[in-house]
Amino acid sequence: MKLKFTGHSDPGLIRSNNQDAYYIDPQQRFCIVADGMGGHAGGEEASRIATEEIQAYLAENWQSSQSSQELLVQALWRANEAILQDQQNHPERADMGTTAVVVIFRDPESPWCAHVGDSRLYRLRDSQLEQITEDHTWVARAIKLGDITFEEARIHPFRHVLSRCLGREDLHQVDVQPLDVNVGDRLLLCSDGLTEELVEEKIVDCLQDHSVLSKAAESLIAAAKAHGGHDNITVAIVAVEEK
Repeated sequence: MKLKFTGHSDPGLIRSNNQDAYYIDPQQRFCIVADGMGGHAGGEEASRIATEEIQAYLAENWQSSQSSQELLVQALWRANEAILQDQQNHPERADMGTTAVVVIFRDPESPWCAHVGDSRLYRLRDSQLEQITEDHTWVARAIKLGDITFEEARIHPFRHVLSRCLGREDLHQVDVQPLDVNVGDRLLLCSDGLTEELVEEKIVDCLQDHSVLSKAAESLIAAAKAHGGHDNITVAIVAVEEK
């Protein structure tokens, strides 16, 4: 199969700075989206450190004997440790952290995904959008336990409270999973600045209405801003095509 990548990030309409970051490997082997938190400088620094550390570890160890699963786990642990070290060096950023979602394509293995926090991976297949990752948030757990409904979660005051993120001593687990990918699929990695504003039907429309990937990314950003643009908005799209 042949892969095409694109990405776009926007501060949105309310915030003056952008605490999101993304990275697309020039060799089209992987992509990363991160959403930082912890104040103006802290959030930007946390997402920057995470994307830089993850991409560096993946690139350095791509040809190693590590499995894709282990490669991803170690890359995110490396990012966590780097953020913790930066917190020690800069106490004014002690509360900073970041989400991260990563997809890698490493032959001959199947594609794999890793994530921490509430930045998401979706797969669009035959007009059906499926959320692949599970948010590490208070409300996601509450939905799973049946304490609140999906509709209640969208407006819940605790919807942004993360149960897991990079930049924490108590991070004990990174979620990794193999991906089922077919020709014709589109994968969407995004920060919650997109999903806070757009329902899934609108995301599907934007992904389907544009054959040019960059136009699809721009359409998603524009739609999120049209619906309020309250947060930074970042998207990365992978199109799976025939060779």
